[in-house]
This record gives sequence, structure tokens and C-alpha cells, in this order.
Amino acid sequence: MVSTLTIRDIKNKLESQQEISEEFISQLKHDNRRGVQKLLDGYQRRQEKALLDKQLFTEMSTYERIQQQSGKSFIAGIDEAGRGPLAGPVVAAAVILGESFYLPGLNDSKQINERLRNEYYQIITSQAKSWAVGVIDNQEIDNLNIYQASKKAMHIALNNLKQQPDHVLIDAVPLERLPCTSEAIIKGDQKSISIAAASIVAKVTRDRMMADIHADYPLYDFITNQGYGTKAHITALHKHGITPYHRKSFAPIRELITK
Repeated sequence: MVSTLTIRDIKNKLESQQEISEEFISQLKHDNRRGVQKLLDGYQRRQEKALLDKQLFTEMSTYERIQQQSGKSFIAGIDEAGRGPLAGPVVAAAVILGESFYLPGLNDSKQINERLRNEYYQIITSQAKSWAVGVIDNQEIDNLNIYQASKKAMHIALNNLKQQPDHVLIDAVPLERLPCTSEAIIKGDQKSISIAAASIVAKVTRDRMMADIHADYPLYDFITNQGYGTKAHITALHKHGITPYHRKSFAPIRELITK
């Protein structure tokens, strides 16, 4: 009987991985203890979120399912991180997930907090059939322009895969000269689990690179702004000048150089 259980006992049961029966939930609903009702409310909200995450994962697997049904086995998702910042590289990632891969909650890296991004990064990189990154530094970005640099980083990531794909899903950017079929999907990181996985790998990889750069140039707070043009970053630029990692072709940096 629920009435014989302490609130701590109930909390432990609801937070365990074991299946909770409908009868137990029904008994909790009739328990007058305020603490029990609070625990029940939290449990039900977690269950609702888990169901929504499962539904979203199924919806975001549509592009992969279509290709699998057509006979494709190795479907790569490609995305990049770092097109907008004033400093640092642009990083692309390519990820091939297996048909059995399941990670409810997987979404565009921008929709996930840093703790979950790092957790998902570990899961993706340990369970993916193949994954790789491509990095283009700020000097090459200046030489090519950011759009072409992003595409080059994607090609590098794709070529670095140990298992070459037979279909490629790309976030928004059409890629030429691919050895297999491909499709560019607008907002693909919110519509495809493979692209979402690539967005997380690219984002976490780049954030870690910016943390390393921050260690050499702490005045610019790269560990927090990742090279984006925040107010504090712009202030530091005017006060201390540019670093070897700043993109000289980007307007705010170019204007500083020409003054």
C-alpha cells in the first residue's frame, strides 16, 4: 500500500528505471500528502516529455527511413558550426547513425543546453557507425569567404569518414562533386536525426577549440562567446586589438584594421 511508504520511498520508486504500474499511480492520486502530489506531478511531466521526445525522434527519422526503404544503408548527416563568429575556425561534422540508434531528445544543437550537448556528443561518437569532422581556420576563411569555407569543411568531414555513405543529408547547403546521392534540407538540424547529430558533434568540437584559444587569449572571453561579436568581445577588440584567430574579412575586424 502506498500509505505505508515514506515520501522518500515513493521518490526513489518514481525516479527508478523500473516500470510503474497504473495501479500504483492511481493510489498516488488518492494520497492526500502534499509531498506525494508534488512527486506525482513531476513524474507525470517527465513522462509527457519522454513521450514528446520519442514522437519527435520518430518524426526526425523520416528522411533516414525513406532512404533505408530505398535500399541505402549508410546515410550521413552533415552540419557546420561557426559561420557567424568574428574569430576561430568553422567546423563541419559528418555522422552516420545505424538503424538501431535511438536517442530521444536529440535535436538541433542550438536547442540543447551545454550539459546535454556534451552528453549527447559522447553517445553519438561512441555509437555512430562512423563520424568525422572538417576544420577550416580563420585565415582560410578570409581567403575563401565563409560560405565556401563552410562547404570545404563539409567535404573534408565527409572524406574523413571511415565508412563512405551512399546518401548524404545536408543542413541547407547543397554540396557538389559528391560520390553519392544527396539532399539539402532547410533547417535540416531540426528535421533529421543524422543532421542533428552532426550539428552536436560540430558544435561541441568547435566549442572545445574555442576554449583552447581562450586559454591563450583570455581577455576576449572566447570560452563564453565562442568568437561571436558580443558587446564584451567588441569592447575587448577596441581595447586590445585583434588576435591571430580573428577573421580579417569580417566587417567589424576589417574596420578595426583600416582605422
